Amino acid sequence: MSQKKHIPNHVAIIMDGNGRWAKSRNQLRVVGHKAGLKAVRKVVQHASLIGIKALTLYAFSSENWKRPEQEVSSLMSLFVYALNREAKTLHKNNIRLNIIGDISRFSSQLQAMIADVQSMTLNNTGLVLNIAANYGGRWDITHAIKKIIDKVNNNELLIDDLTEDVVGKELSLHELPAVDLVIRTGGEHRISNFLLWQIAYSEFYFTDILWPDFDLNSFDEAISIFNKRERRFGQVVDC
Repeated sequence: MSQKKHIPNHVAIIMDGNGRWAKSRNQLRVVGHKAGLKAVRKVVQHASLIGIKALTLYAFSSENWKRPEQEVSSLMSLFVYALNREAKTLHKNNIRLNIIGDISRFSSQLQAMIADVQSMTLNNTGLVLNIAANYGGRWDITHAIKKIIDKVNNNELLIDDLTEDVVGKELSLHELPAVDLVIRTGGEHRISNFLLWQIAYSEFYFTDILWPDFDLNSFDEAISIFNKRERRFGQVVDC
């Protein structure tokens, strides 16, 4: 009897390789980012269809501001374009959009668009699509610590009551299932300051496939490999 495939509740993806994909075709890096957006659209649709509850995509890290100004500008323009183009489709497909990260550095136009799309999709009950934008795991933890300090100073929390659960509830994605599977495309084997707290017991899947070429077969392969893993969460499992 074949074993039933288990669909992870929460998948997080480090979408790497757009620039190299473009370079291999003698194109500007922005062409690779546009091709990557098409891959995003396919993966989001597939995740929704197969029953994944949450999908978190690493779109723009807090370190990406160090990239050439023209590339950063192109990425911001692409973000605006994607929100404009995809908002109604996300809503129609019962997908809730959630942006995580410090969006205060974005233009007022982009911040307003983010607020509008999040508000539009707030009550949707299907896939939760988290876009990590100007996000870093260290920023996330530091931001949580600041909120905890405020609570202590306001006598809302005692130091003796500080636990991992208390910290976790101040972090991004605390209201969602734990991240089961982290996928990184592009051949690198590092997490690049992504969800440092949230992926403590996640399974990792690394592939050489560049993000624009990551298709539904690639996604299904990652889930298939995930199904072959034995998840112990630090415990010993008897043979």
